[in-house]
Amino acid sequence: MNHTVILRKWCGKVATERAAEYARYMTETGGEDLQMLPGNLGYQITTRDLGDGTTEITALSWWTDMEAIKEFVGDEPERAHYYTVDEIYLIDPPEFVEHHTVMSGDITLRHSR
Repeated sequence: MNHTVILRKWCGKVATERAAEYARYMTETGGEDLQMLPGNLGYQITTRDLGDGTTEITALSWWTDMEAIKEFVGDEPERAHYYTVDEIYLIDPPEFVEHHTVMSGDITLRHSR
């Protein structure tokens, strides 16, 4: 049986001193929304300090298919989906996201205590 997985990737930029705050905000809004949606397989939020006072924030989410993504963002899934407060944090918010078909891979997250 072949299972297709779609990776949705969004990258934005924020001031470095607000990166942790924005990542927390993203988790509390979009992350919580994603967890309740049929067809969403999970998400991650990553940061990368660009060394110039800005930090790149990337939101990765995995989906069963494009129809599930459309249920979340509407009929134009290639357009970025924003919440009202996003504009307070983001520097030049991107208009579009990327979608990738996952061909293979494996990840196991282990948390140490």
